[in-house]
Amino acid sequence: MIPASFEYVAAATLGEAFGLLKKHPDAKILAGGHSLIPMMKFRVAQPALLIDINKVPDLAYIKEDAKWLKIGALTRESEFENSALIRDKYHLLADAAKMIADPLVRNMATVGGNLAHADPANDHPAVMLAYDAVVVVSGAKGTREVPITKFFTGPFTPDIAHDEILTEIRIPLRKAGDGGCYLKIERKVGDYATAAVGVFVRLGAKGVCEYAGIGLTNLGLMPIKATAACKVLMGGPLSDAKIREAAQLASEAAEPTSDWRGTEEYKRALVKTLTVRALKQAALRAAA
Repeated sequence: MIPASFEYVAAATLGEAFGLLKKHPDAKILAGGHSLIPMMKFRVAQPALLIDINKVPDLAYIKEDAKWLKIGALTRESEFENSALIRDKYHLLADAAKMIADPLVRNMATVGGNLAHADPANDHPAVMLAYDAVVVVSGAKGTREVPITKFFTGPFTPDIAHDEILTEIRIPLRKAGDGGCYLKIERKVGDYATAAVGVFVRLGAKGVCEYAGIGLTNLGLMPIKATAACKVLMGGPLSDAKIREAAQLASEAAEPTSDWRGTEEYKRALVKTLTVRALKQAALRAAA
């Protein structure tokens, strides 16, 4: 439980951080640290240099523009809980924020670090897949936008080059008819999910579903978007029959393994049940 030896630098600007990354191929970025530090204690990760970006200005914010809800990468998880904007308009994100670890962790953990770690057991990947979010990745040569569906390239492997840093997350601006919900089953408060489902829907005239997103947490080696389940919901009202069909397809999209949290069969059953409940709650919120 003791990390290997490492050097530490607190970068004052993104430019300084980019330069350090380029100079040190074994360096890692430190934001909240709640994913990286435990890996270092177990020596799964052994960076020669930690580059702390907490002093870099203008990376912590929650704001809307004409198209997006924009979230700075250093925004703490606790800031979502305290944001009236998130509570009132972005139900899925608000639900998930309350279920991430515990208050002590949420006071330091960052949304950017949660996503950049690309852990399928983390909560934000499923949330952002449901929202069809966009991730902004920055480097010395500029910035690029990565659709969340292309961001996770493998287990614990995001589409971020060594000399790049995730700087912003963009969620489509809330519109009338939007509703979301995140439901999670865990062995105890603060644990990783046995299974969790994030749902986002956009309902148009006469309750017709114009968009549906369903993300699954800790149900495979990578974060999963249940694409077939999403497609079956679109183009008509969210009837009980469609919801049940989508739930079945979501359970089939899951790739769980049996472990101390439960059997594969149990986890698939959880996905089905949680998807039904989340879709019904999201539809109610969309109609409110």
